Amino acid sequence: MNLIQQLNTEVSAVLTSLYNIPSSTIIFQETNPQFAGDVTLVVFPYLKVSGQNPELTANTIGTALMGSTQLVQEFNVVKGFLNFVIKHECWLQYFNTSQSQPLALPSTGKTIMVEYSSPNTNKPLHLGHVRNNLLGVSVSNILAAAGHKVVKVNIINDRGVHICKSMLAYQLFGNNETPESAGIKGDHLVGKYYVEFDKHYKVELKTLVANGVAEADAPKQSQLMAQVNDMLRKWEANDTTVKQLWQTMNSWVYAGFDVTYKKLGVTFDKIYYESNTYLLGKEIVAEGLAKNIFYTKPDGSTWIDLTADKLDEKVVLRADGTSVYITQDLGTAVARANEFAIDGMIYTVGNEQDYHFKVLFKTLEKLGYSWATNMHHLSYGMVELPEGKMKSREGTVVDADELIQEMYNSAKQTTEELGKVDGFTTDELHHLYHQISMGALKYFMLKVDPKKTMLFNPKESIDFQGNTGPFIQYTHARIHSILHKANYTADLIKHYTLPQLHLRELSVIKQLYAYSAVLQEAANTYSPALIAHFVYDLAKLYNQLYNECPIIKEENEQIKEFRLALSYRVSTVIANALGVLGVEAPQRM
Repeated sequence: MNLIQQLNTEVSAVLTSLYNIPSSTIIFQETNPQFAGDVTLVVFPYLKVSGQNPELTANTIGTALMGSTQLVQEFNVVKGFLNFVIKHECWLQYFNTSQSQPLALPSTGKTIMVEYSSPNTNKPLHLGHVRNNLLGVSVSNILAAAGHKVVKVNIINDRGVHICKSMLAYQLFGNNETPESAGIKGDHLVGKYYVEFDKHYKVELKTLVANGVAEADAPKQSQLMAQVNDMLRKWEANDTTVKQLWQTMNSWVYAGFDVTYKKLGVTFDKIYYESNTYLLGKEIVAEGLAKNIFYTKPDGSTWIDLTADKLDEKVVLRADGTSVYITQDLGTAVARANEFAIDGMIYTVGNEQDYHFKVLFKTLEKLGYSWATNMHHLSYGMVELPEGKMKSREGTVVDADELIQEMYNSAKQTTEELGKVDGFTTDELHHLYHQISMGALKYFMLKVDPKKTMLFNPKESIDFQGNTGPFIQYTHARIHSILHKANYTADLIKHYTLPQLHLRELSVIKQLYAYSAVLQEAANTYSPALIAHFVYDLAKLYNQLYNECPIIKEENEQIKEFRLALSYRVSTVIANALGVLGVEAPQRM
């Protein structure tokens, strides 16, 4: 039962009757918390036809509606704002019909591709990757819950200058070290050599400058960078030795990534590799060159001029024929469009790449791909630490694996200090600590609007009180404890008739009603933060109900059954909303 749609119909009929306004969709807004009401109609658009001031117009509409409505209990007017209070019995009727209704929205028939993760094979995943992955998974879940078919993809940056830096450093300083011999996770071992390259490179630059080379010219005379560029050319020429080293080191990294992804609960439907798409990108550049979409500079490099589109000139192929990032991004986009019949493509990438994606999308449009207008860059802010930004080449990042372990240890310590471990086996406790730690991490990351830069503080995230994942998880577990004690099961669902709803019951029902609209808005804006705030508010409202209204000890059997049914529905919606965020909802804590 959609109360707002019904009210929309009734108000539309009143406007037609009073002012001969054609039937149209009415735009409601949420009532200001300072005033009584569930929904508000702004009457300013109707003043011209009413010929009255805002207050009189609002009162005229409200009075006319009260003569016909079965939905509105009363109304009040604040200047040009007409506030409607929906009858308690209508909210109860909504709850009765909603108990057996699915929480997912109807199918849209559209297929949306979501790209996330996009790691480089020269380093392990870090805190920035964590936010990327959690956003990608959650947005995918939100879109699926909103009725779309979702294809979750990853593009692994497994080739290029950065990868060659790690490979060269391993050749020079590795002494045939392996993850097994070093006792180091594969992606960490490769990342170690990426940092190693940067250390030696900086020393080389200082030496060159000390020997009289201008600081701006030093990188051009670097022997290490010359070796890196030579290695990249050999890789593209399929040099056997270089390719074998590349395959070996990448295999170490993939094994390491898989462990981290599993802990984070991250999965993909398809993984693309830039080593398989950059050649297609080169073909696309060649085709665009033939159509005069691209042009060649005197040094042999290939460019596109987007200055007329308020962008800039962009290189799409180096003078030596090697590809750049946008080359392989062109190839990847076309490969995906050829493989999947998609209606939209979303790239989950940090906001430092905003310009890159404007160029990519515009370039694809210039090349004539009709689907290019349905591409979206889910731009998110960086994750910063109290001490500042992270720098992977200097080894100052927050490593994802270390972070996951730290979160687990904190969850274990906090849970034990609160005495919430009775009756659990060792395996059950391990699973619970993992649920709580990942719930804390994911919720903390996702409750912040994606567009905003966030300051990460792990200690704040693991708290059983306040706006945290563990607080919401504990509310869910509390409800299941109540239901268990009352021997309540879903098959006891029935329709309830009560003379009056308690204020706390009414608040919870209204929040439940809002879920579908919040879910749709989150899908429209690609914002998990909307779901996070919704489920926190629901948990908070339920706890107020729990504290003020007896449930198991309620003497009136009819009210008791209703509150148990309401509790069950709350637990279902909490579990669903947390699931959309990628967070597990424990039944015991």
